[in-house]
Amino acid sequence: MAWFKRTEKGIRAKKGRFRMTENEYNKALEYKNRYGVDGIMIGRASIGYPWIFNEIKHFVETGKHLAPPSIDDRIEVCRKHLDFSIQWKGEHTGIVEMRRHYANYFKGIPHFKEFRMKLVTTPSQEDVLSILNEVSVFYASRGETEFQTSMEGVE
Repeated sequence: MAWFKRTEKGIRAKKGRFRMTENEYNKALEYKNRYGVDGIMIGRASIGYPWIFNEIKHFVETGKHLAPPSIDDRIEVCRKHLDFSIQWKGEHTGIVEMRRHYANYFKGIPHFKEFRMKLVTTPSQEDVLSILNEVSVFYASRGETEFQTSMEGVE
């Protein structure tokens, strides 16, 4: 995360590597209020966790944290990402390049390793979508659709 502010001389920015922990949400709000920054730049924290933008926006507006994305939210974004990847690069390359994102989309979800291993070795879109359906059914049957994961540790 970094911040920037418009000045008479142009845009002034301060760069740094921060982790989006509880303190960083507070830091984003503090920079906005104390220094009047015009924006906050977010980099790698958004890879595999696109919800970070809404979470920060909500926190800055209300001072309260949004609930983390449900398993179904994560699966839906994963499906869309897979579709876009295949449309852009073709089925084989789209699926292969998508493999590195599964760990981030489902980071912090208990008992996910078996599903991740299947996802990173599956060669077809149909099979990937079938596995994602299995994930949904598995966690729904356990009554686990909401997880208290956070951005802690994501740089």
